[in-house]
Amino acid sequence: MAEVVIFPQLEIPDTIAAGPGPGNTDPRVLQRFASAGMADHMQADVLRGMVECKLMLREIMGTRNIHTFGVAGTGWSGLDCLFSAVMPGDTVVVFNNGTFSGIDGLTLRMKAATADELAASPLDPKPASVTVVQVPHGQSVTGDVVQTALAQHKPKWAVMTHWETGSGRINDLQGFSDACLAHGAMGLVDAVSSLGVEDFRIDDYPGVAGWASCPQKGICCLPLTYAPVSFTDAYIQNLRQTGCRTFVHHPILEARHWGIIDGKDAEKGTYHRTHSAYAVAAFHEALRITLQQTVAGRAKSYAFHEAALRDAVTAAGCNVTSNMTSLVVLNLPDSLKGREMELVQACRARGFGIWPTLSEPVQVRIGILNLLNERAITDIVTRFVGQMNDMGADVDMGPISKRLEQHYRTAVAAE
Repeated sequence: MAEVVIFPQLEIPDTIAAGPGPGNTDPRVLQRFASAGMADHMQADVLRGMVECKLMLREIMGTRNIHTFGVAGTGWSGLDCLFSAVMPGDTVVVFNNGTFSGIDGLTLRMKAATADELAASPLDPKPASVTVVQVPHGQSVTGDVVQTALAQHKPKWAVMTHWETGSGRINDLQGFSDACLAHGAMGLVDAVSSLGVEDFRIDDYPGVAGWASCPQKGICCLPLTYAPVSFTDAYIQNLRQTGCRTFVHHPILEARHWGIIDGKDAEKGTYHRTHSAYAVAAFHEALRITLQQTVAGRAKSYAFHEAALRDAVTAAGCNVTSNMTSLVVLNLPDSLKGREMELVQACRARGFGIWPTLSEPVQVRIGILNLLNERAITDIVTRFVGQMNDMGADVDMGPISKRLEQHYRTAVAAE
């Protein structure tokens, strides 16, 4: 009989999570996670925490939607819940300008495909009812593009990613909402990367019927806690009429566990699935931190620190093509062109976690999620330029350090 191998305990060192996400979880959140008791998932404090979470989410998302809550899991869990109302044969227009809007499009093609269409190509169906509008990598989805597509196809559903981290581009949320209203489409928005980073209120976009985000980016919580979602009454009414082919990610059934029953806040929720006391405690603290800092305050801080990073890498000879404030997407100097993956892997080997783009063209992505201070930004720039120089670039870090110092000293003087 073979000897059973007992591996040593897994030790994972601290690294700098300087990619598009997951981000850096606040120590307060980690402490709440670790200190939660081993409580029954229907214990009174766990349930109270869930009620408080949904109320805090409504404030953070800027909505009076009753059906606002968290879906257990990562952002993909929230998106699957959002897209659950799309049924086989439904007409859909989805806009693709990067890796993750592309995956959203694949999800929607799978959900809208008829049985025959799905069987014809189970992993990459091409349903006749779904139109994917391709926008070139590095460009944003504009309101004009949305208006044209919806006017032509008149879909039941229109789907757009707000912040596309695959290419670092912000898409036109106002234009998308306006076009949905003009052409009678129910808008669905992937806000995985924008919630908690950009200052916006979802109720200001009435053309959007459903939203989904994630816990590990702007909310800065553990990856496996709760993905925020929010649905209008119109979305829920449609769902009541059509149903959906899921139990776990059914928006109405999920909402009941959060004390949202028949369109109202109830005194007590009903069992839907097992929730973790640890996850509830962590998510609760992450939402408290967001409210304490304010969404507007966080948005201002991200913009300020991203500007410092953008200026520094530009001074190092890189060309930034993104317009997000939590992430820069860049082309390396000509002397390092084609060596993007080599640079990224070398940085990761040194505990500096940056990312390449996951689709062509290959670029480098450097994120600042929850790294909003001078020390962190300076450390990121120093490591990045140092690795460039190790690979043969000839970048003088002295002037770049002075630019960073000036950026932060100017801010202090202004205060």
